[in-house]
Amino acid sequence: MPALERIGLIGVGLMGHGIGLNVAKGGRQLTWLDHPGNQPTEDLAALGARKVSDMAALAAASDAIILCVTGSPQVEAIVLGEGGLLAHLGAGQMLVDCSTARPRSTLEVAKAVTATGCAFVDAPMTRTPKEAAEGRLNLLVGASEADFATVLPLLQSFSEVAKHVGPVGSGHQMKLLHNYVSIGSAVLMAEAAACARRCGLDPEVFAEVLHEGGGRGATLERLTPYITSGEVANFRFSVSNGAKDMGYYAALAEGEGAADGVARAVRALLDAQVEAGEGARMMPELIGLLEG
Repeated sequence: MPALERIGLIGVGLMGHGIGLNVAKGGRQLTWLDHPGNQPTEDLAALGARKVSDMAALAAASDAIILCVTGSPQVEAIVLGEGGLLAHLGAGQMLVDCSTARPRSTLEVAKAVTATGCAFVDAPMTRTPKEAAEGRLNLLVGASEADFATVLPLLQSFSEVAKHVGPVGSGHQMKLLHNYVSIGSAVLMAEAAACARRCGLDPEVFAEVLHEGGGRGATLERLTPYITSGEVANFRFSVSNGAKDMGYYAALAEGEGAADGVARAVRALLDAQVEAGEGARMMPELIGLLEG
């Protein structure tokens, strides 16, 4: 497979915008699919990137196409749906799915894509929109050895770490495990912070105690600005996305016959907040919601 220099992007959202920005800054030719859900793209255009309005034009302009959308239903619709990307893919191209998706769906999509001669890689992300804009994402990559070697220079243009975790589908399995730990930790800390508020404890002292003890870590660092001053910008991940990811993790654990008692409790709490109309809130805001 030749070098991947012409890059297509579907999903210029909070994370995808940062990916596109760093791909374009790295000197590759970027083409993005126009969509009303995209972030402002003037900065991409200023770097020489261009937009197109249909899948055929995007595929024709791309050696590799990056998907950065919400989850499996969106990926399936984009690739396999009527008028989707599948009909326009072929040998010498690569599809890179950076979304958070159900691994079984990923394998089905990959099978259809590779039947066209196009290679498939799943490379879901960890970290936040801030690191996406800075080109410092962590990527969990499911791919063959050969495809990983081919795609690595592209992935390095928008990431700090691109870890090969196994064959196709492994990236999405690892991402769900990662997100279960991250989201579960956030929910646990949110409950504790809500209880600390009801106890009348000083929020800054509460945060300090956790930082100095068993709570220290990335999740606490992201929650602390909200604990101490009500600021959510450090953890821009919605409650509805958390509930979605926990649903995906539940399906993974059930399919593997894995223990899931704690996961069920986390999922139930997030689902209840979504059902109450709070899905658009950011994860740190769980603290206020749980305080009541």
